[in-house]
Amino acid sequence: MISSDYLDMPPLIGAGGTALLPGSKSISNRVLLLAALAEGKTLITGLLDSDDTRVMLAALHALGVIVSTQGTDTIVHGCGGRFPERRADLFMGNAGTAIRPLTAALALLGGSYTLSGVPRMHERPIGDLVDALRAINCSIDYLNQLGYPPLAINLGTPNVDTPIRVRGDVSSQFLTALLLALPLVSQQQDVVVEVIGTLISRPYVHITLELLCRFGVHVENENWQRFVIPAGSRYTSPGRMAVEGDASSASYFLAAGVLGSLHGAGDAVRVEGVDAHSIQGDVEFARVLERLGARVEWGDGFISASGLIPGRKRLTGGIIDCVAIPDAAMTLAITALFADAPTLLTGIGSWRVKETDRIAAMGAELAKLGAQVEAGEDWLRVHPLSDGQWRSAAIGTYDDHRMAMCFSLASFGPADIRILDPGCVSKTFPDYFQVFASVARPVPVIAIDGPTASGKGTVASKVAAMLGFHYLDSGALYRTTALLALRQDIKLDDEARLSELALRLPIRCDGSQVWVGPEDVSAAIRTEDVGRAASALASLPAVRQSLLALQHSLRRAPGLVADGRDMGTEVFPSARLKVFLTADVQARADRRYKQLISQGISTTIIDVLRDLEARDARDSKRSVAALRPAQDAVPLNTSALDVDQTVDQVLQWWRQCS
Repeated sequence: MISSDYLDMPPLIGAGGTALLPGSKSISNRVLLLAALAEGKTLITGLLDSDDTRVMLAALHALGVIVSTQGTDTIVHGCGGRFPERRADLFMGNAGTAIRPLTAALALLGGSYTLSGVPRMHERPIGDLVDALRAINCSIDYLNQLGYPPLAINLGTPNVDTPIRVRGDVSSQFLTALLLALPLVSQQQDVVVEVIGTLISRPYVHITLELLCRFGVHVENENWQRFVIPAGSRYTSPGRMAVEGDASSASYFLAAGVLGSLHGAGDAVRVEGVDAHSIQGDVEFARVLERLGARVEWGDGFISASGLIPGRKRLTGGIIDCVAIPDAAMTLAITALFADAPTLLTGIGSWRVKETDRIAAMGAELAKLGAQVEAGEDWLRVHPLSDGQWRSAAIGTYDDHRMAMCFSLASFGPADIRILDPGCVSKTFPDYFQVFASVARPVPVIAIDGPTASGKGTVASKVAAMLGFHYLDSGALYRTTALLALRQDIKLDDEARLSELALRLPIRCDGSQVWVGPEDVSAAIRTEDVGRAASALASLPAVRQSLLALQHSLRRAPGLVADGRDMGTEVFPSARLKVFLTADVQARADRRYKQLISQGISTTIIDVLRDLEARDARDSKRSVAALRPAQDAVPLNTSALDVDQTVDQVLQWWRQCS
């Protein structure tokens, strides 16, 4: 189920197929800025369409840069090293890849600019970059908190006679910002940048250096500690620029190709848009998967993962140095739940200053699933979960796209996963959940609906037994709630108390047997009084909502057969097969009469017929989840069919659609 507030992920038993990756965010925003500062026009193919790139495009527009489209391609008209607009107020959202390089470029060019963003952006440090720029006489002021946006930039007199020094142990984006901007003031002399401390996230700086080269600026890299921009450097358009697929996003699908094999129903998942020659460091994630025991194939323009190597049943745990893959490392925190030993992720200090404090956020949300998690300033240890340890959870995403995407993989575990604020993926991958659904294989559901005595319970239980699936008798849940309500003298129109009772229903089902705590209530819930009470409380929306989560929790591998009145319309609308059983009311009355007599319940065929007609009317006319076939349900009239014939027909339909 999906809403603007949350997305309920179906439990998964496998994955397979191909995912076409969106353009890399890191490459897209770098290329947009370089194309804007270059001489000539640049046609960009594969540009990411997301919140972050829209922020950059809006900023460039405000700075006077002309950007047009040609089909799905983007054309940027370069400004030759100087923005036309010398004054602008720029809103940067939460795009670190936009605000940091623009801060450096605007400070070096001079003008009158303000740069602000969403509240989280104003909590993300930028002081080390500002310090480096102020040290060469750029004019930058903080408009609120020292060391953080929003910023005001004015006309300075940059002096690059001496090396520019910047810390490298907080965020590689500070160094990237300087490398992208300093060619603008390198006309008279070499410009030198020196890194203070150890440079983290070197692969992202590698992306920067590669793109600088493609726009005509060849920076000398001296062991990642000193960078020299040659005198006379200037940006020239390459004419055409193709943006690679996003390697960080590839990690989710490659992990799905591995985790999908754990239930024995997975095939290869292939991601297109990156390969072994990618300039993005996060392709190293695929090599990490290989070291953990996954089967990975590399090809021209693609990478695929297809489960574990022979002999392995789980991924390997252990220590993983994530300095080279800080974004994709988040995916490893999820795959660690399925490992054979605890996994220690090191070198992830940059998580602290991302869209949220990802170390804290990851620890909190993994704990909701039942995991034991330990954390430090730049590390995270995740202990694996056995099947009995998993807990269903609503996962907070902290307005962080990567939190939402990586926790979608938790749906391979035996728990119900709800992703809160799924729309946050629009930052980099707006249609992520649709693409993920295209390769995911949910636990299959057969929904069998129909009126009382249509045979749905008997048929559903037999179909489940023949397929080895779990069986859900949804009517038993309502009948058990009604039984307890009658015992506790709760009025059948007291919606609040009834919904509270249903929410905490102490029920356990095993085939056709039903227990409440230690008591077997299988016979007690089948009386006519309980049936009438169940029909009455089933019309209450709050009661139905309380029982919905319980019904969803029974969807487990290898599959589920669910019978009721709204299985295909409300509870499992994505069921692979929906069957609506009907029968003439006289045939149903005869069946129900024989059933009651066999249970020792005294009644008459007339009373049974009247009760069925009244219940049909009540169920079909109620305002919530009325009895009706789903639009895609297959109707089956069982008046002239015995149970075996009906079961055979349902199984035949199942084979056709599975």
